[in-house]
Amino acid sequence: MDPADKSATRIAGMFDAIAGRYDFLNHLLSAGIDRYWRARAIRSLQLSGREVVLDLCTGTADLAIAAARGRPGARRVVGIDFAGEMLRVGRAKLEREQLDGRVALARGDATSIPVAAASVDAVTVAFGIRNVADPGAACGEMRRVLRDGGRLAILEFAMPTLPVIRQGYRWYFRHVLPFVGRLVSRHAAAYDYLPASVGVFATPADFMKILRHAGFEHVSAVPLSLGIVYLYTARR
Repeated sequence: MDPADKSATRIAGMFDAIAGRYDFLNHLLSAGIDRYWRARAIRSLQLSGREVVLDLCTGTADLAIAAARGRPGARRVVGIDFAGEMLRVGRAKLEREQLDGRVALARGDATSIPVAAASVDAVTVAFGIRNVADPGAACGEMRRVLRDGGRLAILEFAMPTLPVIRQGYRWYFRHVLPFVGRLVSRHAAAYDYLPASVGVFATPADFMKILRHAGFEHVSAVPLSLGIVYLYTARR
């Protein structure tokens, strides 16, 4: 799949095809560090236990679950994604963990969020914003649904700036990740697309500009794990 082609139908179809092995591969390919990244994102929200959190591009709901299980966790979490099979896997997880009463999942588009204006206290996105055809429009929608003072936390991959780390990361992304992804998921295009999409996504500096242009304030970008992932935070 062309990383520049981010039509909703193609992206949803790709994620639906790998939904059954998605969580396993996430943990395997990140050596389990993905759990730490999500925990950092939730901590940055400084939840009190009274908030309604929207998890956009929720996928199989790992970040939505982390928001509900925080200490304190969100009072209510709504997860939105346009890949129906990913949501099916997510709902099964919520039932197993007895969280289906606090976390609701619904199908929807990040550039036209099916949530009322100024209705949530925080918005999260984990590794999904680079898959949106128009990230600027999605950021505008996130601001729309947030109440005044609401917080934003976005996790996304980036290319490290340190030369040695960058070289090793690029080799891993070009060779190891696609090979293991294809072997386990039996879907070649998805694990060619996923690493390629990182290379064509906005740099941290450029994405911060997108957030500011959408109207967010107090925008910051914190590198995690030697800069292979960034945690973007902002407020409405």
